Amino acid sequence: MARRSKVSRFFVRILILGALAGVAFLGVAAFRAGPAPQIVMEADLPGIGKNTPVHVTFTEIKRGLSNLRVELIQGDRVEVLEERSYEPLQPWELWGERVKQDALHLVVGSETVKDLREGEATIRATADHAGAWLRRPDPAVDELLLKVQLRPPALQVLSTHTYVSQGGSEAVVYSVGKTAVRDGVMAGGWWFPGYPMAGGDGQQRFALFSAPWDNSDPAAIKLVASDDVGNQSVVSFVDRFNPTPVKTDTIRVSDEFMSRVVPAIMSQLPGLEDRGNLLDNYLMINGELREQNSQTINELAAGSLPEFFWSRPFMQMRNAQVMSDFADRRTYLYNGQPVDEQVHLGFDLASTQRAEIPAANDGIVVLARFFGIYGNAVIIDHGYGLMSLYGHLSTVSVEEGQQVERGQTVGRTGVSGLAGGDHLHFTILLQGLPVNPREWWDAHWIHDRLKLKLESTLPFE
Repeated sequence: MARRSKVSRFFVRILILGALAGVAFLGVAAFRAGPAPQIVMEADLPGIGKNTPVHVTFTEIKRGLSNLRVELIQGDRVEVLEERSYEPLQPWELWGERVKQDALHLVVGSETVKDLREGEATIRATADHAGAWLRRPDPAVDELLLKVQLRPPALQVLSTHTYVSQGGSEAVVYSVGKTAVRDGVMAGGWWFPGYPMAGGDGQQRFALFSAPWDNSDPAAIKLVASDDVGNQSVVSFVDRFNPTPVKTDTIRVSDEFMSRVVPAIMSQLPGLEDRGNLLDNYLMINGELREQNSQTINELAAGSLPEFFWSRPFMQMRNAQVMSDFADRRTYLYNGQPVDEQVHLGFDLASTQRAEIPAANDGIVVLARFFGIYGNAVIIDHGYGLMSLYGHLSTVSVEEGQQVERGQTVGRTGVSGLAGGDHLHFTILLQGLPVNPREWWDAHWIHDRLKLKLESTLPFE
């Protein structure tokens, strides 16, 4: 009898525990909702234009994400931009497969949302809690209020008679609307920024630009103004374009020449990788190092000061003979076979050995050191992205940061770098792009092409 009583009490306990477990299970299933998902939302631009990237990240690491939604709200209009649904853990599950985080990358703008209006719009992100049978908390919500700006900035060309030659330079004067934050000339892949005209209200602007030496299509030269949400006005403005015939040249590379220039350059630049033989090292210098030098020039151009330091035509080196054309396409031959091709973007000027080199115009020295393929070199900033480069010097007579005057000696000619003989490699750079120096040596060209347009902004005598 006592044994049956003990067995009965055991089963009663089991039933009680089972009942309590059932009650606990029902309680969890009925009321254990997941925590509020975290929402982080940001836009790449300060407003909505044609295409504004918007990024929304949802996170809930306990039970996982459930229903996600991103909407655009403008007035009474609510448009769903994207929805996603996932299966979270059940209220009674403590582990298992679930989506803890998701990121939605949307493009919102007039090209993706029909009938979008100017003014303001709200991007609203909503994430449901992982719910329970009897408990459905309000969803987590985050909102981002953005201006909607669909009209591009006003843009009007003011100057006339824009005549430009391939590889040459020019100027354009124009006006932009107040919403413009970036304006200038796009020519192929080159950007020439605009600057305010002297004495104006900031809306009247000018840009010095070039028709790049490797671009024979005038349609690729456009005046551009953009606002802060990516709307863009584009205007054609070139009245006459003069293409330049392609000029070619052949350079014979000898072991004697390479034995002289390659070790000298590599000793000055110990970071260069030794390719194992003279020819491969030479090709690396003529190609990869040349490209690195161009990148440094572009970086210097980005720091050019917005000021005209000069007021007279640019000087050519005295009693110097021009030994090459601008933008020669050079084929390099070794043992009679072509091994490389490069473009010679400047003039080789030869005079007597170690001849004095004058600064082409007033400016500030931004580079005065050994400079890759150019050997000992000097670069002078003349303002507004205009620079002059002097290469292959035997000696350098100026220092970086020094202000120099037109005609002041900056160094002497030599054979440093990739020079085959004593001479000066000279070029003019506009925003880092080599341009034909002949124009800048010509007082009439500067007067007709620049001064008449820029008026008092350019203090040209």
